[in-house]
Amino acid sequence: MTDLRADLTGKRALVTGGGAGIGAAIALALADAGAEVVITGRRERPLKETAARSSRIAWRVMDVTDEAAVTESFVATAPIDIMVANAGVAETQPVAKTTLEFWRHVQATNVEGVMLCVREALKPMVERGWGRVIIVSSVAGLRGLRYGSAYCASKHAVLGLMKCAAEEVLKTGVTVNAICPGYVATGIVERNVENIVARTGMSEENALAALRDANPFGRMIEADEVAAAALWLCGPGSGAVTAQAIPVSGGQV
Repeated sequence: MTDLRADLTGKRALVTGGGAGIGAAIALALADAGAEVVITGRRERPLKETAARSSRIAWRVMDVTDEAAVTESFVATAPIDIMVANAGVAETQPVAKTTLEFWRHVQATNVEGVMLCVREALKPMVERGWGRVIIVSSVAGLRGLRYGSAYCASKHAVLGLMKCAAEEVLKTGVTVNAICPGYVATGIVERNVENIVARTGMSEENALAALRDANPFGRMIEADEVAAAALWLCGPGSGAVTAQAIPVSGGQV
């Protein structure tokens, strides 16, 4: 029987937004499986803190909205076998109050930044005959959320990007998939709670409960649970899985 445990010894991974939350959890999981991991982000401090947790993790400051910086980073860290496009912003506004400036701000990171990283990752992977591209989307990419038009649109957009990229690299040994988490116990949820309190006057406890209850199984998702899905997509037995949006959402669809 095939050993289905992921052994990523000899593989090199790049994880954007890897300093905290889901990105940090994925980076640590990949490193624990033997991969050499480079994490990127805009803030040096969380990158250093996460890298200090594993001898297999290095860090690099990179803003995914800066095309030249993205290209330079992929050249400097090559070869990349696994690319996790996790960097994103989770800012919301009602449609009626959404300015074009706000809309473009969200799309710049959540869509254009993902596109740049996918673009830079794919060609070298195809040339080597193996690669894993994982986009961290959201259940917001599968449904609509009140006050979340810019965010939901961005997360829907990267699922379209994922499906197109996957089609383009069929039969090359490269897979492209997305993970769609529900509400995960990270700093982003903490900021969501603050926004709900400010917008509605709801207590912090009730705001957190509302987000928790949006996950049908009645608890917050842990970042390690999202990381486990990413690790599986990199391991043996996952080669037939491509062009898929995989919810990790406690039953939320």
